[in-house]
Amino acid sequence: MITPNRHYAELKDSYLFARIAQKVSDYQAHHPDAHLLRMGIGDVSLPLCDVVIEALHQAVDDQATKDRFQGYLPECGAPFLREAIAAHYHARGVELLPDEVFVSSGASDELGDILDLFDRSSSALVIEPAYPAYVDANVMAGRSIVHLPSNKSDGFLPEPSEEARADLIYLCSPNNPTGATFSRAQLQRWVDFANEHGSVILFDAAYEAFIEDSDLPHSIMEIEGAKTCAIEICSLSKTAGFTGTRLGYTVVPKALVRASMSLNDMWVRNRTTKTNGVSYVIQRGGAAVFTPEGQRQIQENLSYYKENARILMQALDRAGIWYCGGRNAPYVWLECPGGMRSWDFFDYLLNEAQIVGTPGEGFGACGEGYFRFSTFGGRVDTQEAARRLIALFS
Repeated sequence: MITPNRHYAELKDSYLFARIAQKVSDYQAHHPDAHLLRMGIGDVSLPLCDVVIEALHQAVDDQATKDRFQGYLPECGAPFLREAIAAHYHARGVELLPDEVFVSSGASDELGDILDLFDRSSSALVIEPAYPAYVDANVMAGRSIVHLPSNKSDGFLPEPSEEARADLIYLCSPNNPTGATFSRAQLQRWVDFANEHGSVILFDAAYEAFIEDSDLPHSIMEIEGAKTCAIEICSLSKTAGFTGTRLGYTVVPKALVRASMSLNDMWVRNRTTKTNGVSYVIQRGGAAVFTPEGQRQIQENLSYYKENARILMQALDRAGIWYCGGRNAPYVWLECPGGMRSWDFFDYLLNEAQIVGTPGEGFGACGEGYFRFSTFGGRVDTQEAARRLIALFS
């Protein structure tokens, strides 16, 4: 008789978005003419930029021509894309070899798959509030999880401590859901802590393109000592609108060694065993992102979302509501006014202003009493949501 992975029974019900969908559906059933302002969705609303579309079309045409047709590509990524990403890091002062860059189908896939490199006896530290997949992936693997709480007093950016030691350390900067972004000095302390204790940092950089302040690091690889303790996982989903196209990359430095085993070598073996890589067409589209014109065009889209963030932040400022994020991140994390619980605030916004956001409780116990707005929506709806927030709370 087959024995299933019993750790799945330890997972908490993932009710957050299902519960949101049900509440929204019930509201619309009773208010069929209402236009809801959806500030909770984490998906982008602008299309892929022109230079990417052109590259995708050219790659499709390549597949129709015998002398340009591409079959299997290297599982770890096409050289043209690995080299383009390494050059992108070089322009930021980070030296990477192309074979330290691994092309992936997106950050979400890699965040789960990368755990193959570590024994199930290893523990994982998760700073909460947190992207739920960090916890769930480790529960599925049967790992013990150390929960490090963060809060308003530390700006949702806690410091390392001996009480929070673990083999794996999840850091997300800019953070989802809080939008908080680690400074260079703060990341240095985490890197020093990981090197001292032999831990490995899993650094989620999916939102690094939203960083505006020049003194904030885009990559943990900018920090001294990071190459001996960190793996960086990045995505083009929010950077360049690839949510439906699926493309990302993972940086595994060759200097990262544990128990005399090279994690870079291990990841090569993992990818060549478990995947056939990302399609040629998609990788050509991704390579266009890293051209000068591609960088210029994606910045236009990013500026659109950043302006949405500024509109929401100005509304919250006028309403006297505390928040973090927004600047340097596509999420605004606010304190529910009047001491409301996060689900009560969800109901209040839905019924009184037809605004849909995400209750903080869904990101862990530390999220209770907080709420997340996404800035990925359309401009008109964002402006109307801001107007209604001011009317409700000013």
